[in-house]
Amino acid sequence: MVISGNPIAVGSLSIAFIANLAVVFLRLYYPWPYNLHLLAGAWLVISVTLGIVVVQAVFGGGRITYHRIVGAILLYLLMAVTFATLFALVGLSITDAFTGIAFKDDLALASSLFHLSFVTLTSTGYGDIIPVHPLARSLCNIESVIGQLYPATVLARLVTLELRADTT
Repeated sequence: MVISGNPIAVGSLSIAFIANLAVVFLRLYYPWPYNLHLLAGAWLVISVTLGIVVVQAVFGGGRITYHRIVGAILLYLLMAVTFATLFALVGLSITDAFTGIAFKDDLALASSLFHLSFVTLTSTGYGDIIPVHPLARSLCNIESVIGQLYPATVLARLVTLELRADTT
């Protein structure tokens, strides 16, 4: 973030980091019912801000290099983090939006949310966590479509451009 030189990105990440620290202390001393909401919101800011910075670096002008392709892969993984936070916000806001996952303040929640997101992104679909609410289903559908189209189109095109640049 510092290397990007974008003060808005640095400021956003700083605020999100402070929010994460606040949740740590709130959990220890004051059991606030919105700890998970604040944490999910902070992680949403982090993933979106990093995504914007990476998009600018990957799809900016210039020659396609190996580092840009790695950045595009990072962007794919950041999509999973973004959707995991969106799933958290939906699950915390809508009772029984998902089956197979309990939205309570413990370490298993983050693991379950990332599992759901990566399973949806890769279209593996184990079936252990199921979106029930229409909003949860819509988010899963969007992530699944992105998860299939992004590697097939964007990553394949970047790799082709990089290989073409190496042969000339």
